[in-house]
Amino acid sequence: LTGSDIRLKENINKTGVSESGIPIYTFNYKGENKLWSGTMAQDLLSMGRKDAVTVMDNGYYAVYYDMIDVDMIAKN
Repeated sequence: LTGSDIRLKENINKTGVSESGIPIYTFNYKGENKLWSGTMAQDLLSMGRKDAVTVMDNGYYAVYYDMIDVDMIAKN
């Protein structure tokens, strides 16, 4: 379970689309330098994939990456 809410991220760049049509981005979490590749919870919600999204205790969305064909990968 990973915080994948667009409100937690910055320097967001779309890099592609998965086989099932999920947009893939590179980004970093606000205040951090580590670059990641993954998706945005809001995209999944707008695609009707609320089964793969949950709300964390802090109120932000998280994605169940094991339920989608996108991996969250550290890029640096």
